[in-house]
Amino acid sequence: MKPALNVHAALSGKRVLITGSTGFLAKVVLEKLIRSVPDIGRIVLVIRGGRGKTNGDARTRFERDIATSSVFDRLRAERPGFLAEFFAERVECVTGEVTEPCFGLSLAEFNALGRRVDLVINAAASVNFREALDVALSINALSVQNVAELARANNAPLVQVSTCYVNGYNRGAMLEQNVTPARAAIPRHADGHYDLYGLLKHLQHRVAAIKAETSDTEQQTRRLTELGIAEANYHGWNDTYTFTKWMGEQLAMQAMRGKTLTIVRPSIIESTLQEPVPGWLEGVKVADAIILAYARGKTNFFPAKPNEIVDIVPADLVANSVILAAAEALADPGATRIYQACTGSTNPISVGRVIELIQTESQRNWRNYERLFYNEPKHGFRVVSRPVFLLMLRAMSLGATARSSVRRLLGAGESPKLEALRTTQLLALTFSFYTAPRYVFHNKSLLALAQRFGSEDRARYMVDPTVIDWTEYLCRIHMTGLNRYALRPRSPKSLEAAAAAAPVPEQETEARPVKI
Repeated sequence: MKPALNVHAALSGKRVLITGSTGFLAKVVLEKLIRSVPDIGRIVLVIRGGRGKTNGDARTRFERDIATSSVFDRLRAERPGFLAEFFAERVECVTGEVTEPCFGLSLAEFNALGRRVDLVINAAASVNFREALDVALSINALSVQNVAELARANNAPLVQVSTCYVNGYNRGAMLEQNVTPARAAIPRHADGHYDLYGLLKHLQHRVAAIKAETSDTEQQTRRLTELGIAEANYHGWNDTYTFTKWMGEQLAMQAMRGKTLTIVRPSIIESTLQEPVPGWLEGVKVADAIILAYARGKTNFFPAKPNEIVDIVPADLVANSVILAAAEALADPGATRIYQACTGSTNPISVGRVIELIQTESQRNWRNYERLFYNEPKHGFRVVSRPVFLLMLRAMSLGATARSSVRRLLGAGESPKLEALRTTQLLALTFSFYTAPRYVFHNKSLLALAQRFGSEDRARYMVDPTVIDWTEYLCRIHMTGLNRYALRPRSPKSLEAAAAAAPVPEQETEARPVKI
């Protein structure tokens, strides 16, 4: 029987390089590493230099965009001197671009960087679902080769952060293994990864053709975005993001053959469950875009399958998964492993239940979320099948367009109903795939990994989603976090206007009936 793994023993004194550190998940990982492994040797952050003279180098961006983040508020309160000293002495910032060979450094600088790193965590990504194909390829796929080259310089393990949605249009049980494309055939190497040489050559040829045909930046971006979606759909993915992240996995497996590689696939990452504080969030995520549109009266129906499982995972459970995977990779090297940080197979929640909980909380306690709700939500929110959604959209579009035309003739602005309709269309175009799932993600291997650690580590680096109480998490933790951390305070003028327009509060706080 193998001895228990230990996070502190594996990471103490180690030099860890992290990419994508200005992003949401990487900040949670960074904070947890600093707080839970205070004697980690050094953390190296590769950060793109800002554009223009005022944006500065990596250190400037770190001080401005990372060190000031509210994710460190707990550490600032509990150990302010330690945090300041750690930032000054053990955070190294390297100005580099992961999409460029050698990160844009000289070969000597790149090799020297590689030699002083014991572990690489690659969290760099473009999470724009409808990114221009050339940009998505560069960040989500091709850059992985550069990151892997750095890891190989000192035989350092690579932890590659991916997404459960690399499973694309496949159906059923999605296991922690390499994903077979759902549609177009792509040759598979004897080692198990898919050979992307022909696919990449094809995609790069089509990108080059579009760039040669037009020099208009806006038109070029539009056509490259359309190309990305078309190619993703053809090969078996819903969008360019998931398509290129799958390619990133294949390139990582190819580049790290015979080395140590762990791929961590989160599902839909939302606010933290517990750490560093409950509800910490940065930016508006997948589910939040729909919540925000509902709160602002921009939509009241959406295409979804209410009885199907939507896979949402708190960010701290994902960060813990990354750290456990990193500790294992250091302590037990030489393997390629895949873990899925998800909830669908062990603590599932349906699309309909999520909507019911959010809407009930919104109608009962909307005044508690002053940045989210400008007024009392008086309309319901319905989920409908895709055919019904398209019929409703068509019928509403005809009426809204007619009213908008009349308003323009009278010198008024666009009809609010037409604006709401466009919001609904955009949300559906971007997110409807994620609310009509045809699969369940499984995390058996991740849970088995946690069992390789002692009880203290399992408690400190919780990855088991059965700890989530969905009512508590969605209705109180997440809604509060979305309101507090992700949204800006309202201006005094908008608050005065809202107060003047607000109805007299009622004594009852009973929820209105929820339509599902």
